[in-house]
Amino acid sequence: MDPEKLKADALKMAPSWNAFYSRNRKRLEKMDLEVHALHEKWSQHIDCLSCGSCCRSLGPRLTDKDVERLAKALRMKPAAVEAAYLRVDEDDDLVFNSMPCPFLGSDNYCSVYESRPKACREYPHTDRKRFYQIYKLSVKNAETCPIVYEVLNELSLKVC
Repeated sequence: MDPEKLKADALKMAPSWNAFYSRNRKRLEKMDLEVHALHEKWSQHIDCLSCGSCCRSLGPRLTDKDVERLAKALRMKPAAVEAAYLRVDEDDDLVFNSMPCPFLGSDNYCSVYESRPKACREYPHTDRKRFYQIYKLSVKNAETCPIVYEVLNELSLKVC
């Protein structure tokens, strides 16, 4: 899906997805298996390598462990990784100093895939336990990720 169209469609759907959440919060607390099944379904239908929008537009928060893992993979000292690739943002979080991700190749492959940050490993978070806790973040992520968009769409249709 075209990134601009996805964002526009997700912004259009956000009010109804948020209303769905308000009406079904208690029900969502017990729906992890259904959400995970939708995640699996849409992850098989959508090729992340043909998209790569998350790596071009979302900057993950990096932990000290992430920096250590990257440093080892890059054969650099953690301080050198921080100096070369990271900055502290307005929330005092460590993030990449530029977007797209400095490790994203033109083919959408990640050059540090095995050592990528935890936030990248877990994205798009639709297979997370207690999905209801990050539902509102998922509404925002649907602007970037077609998997999240489809999961939310189908979930809201499934329960209605």
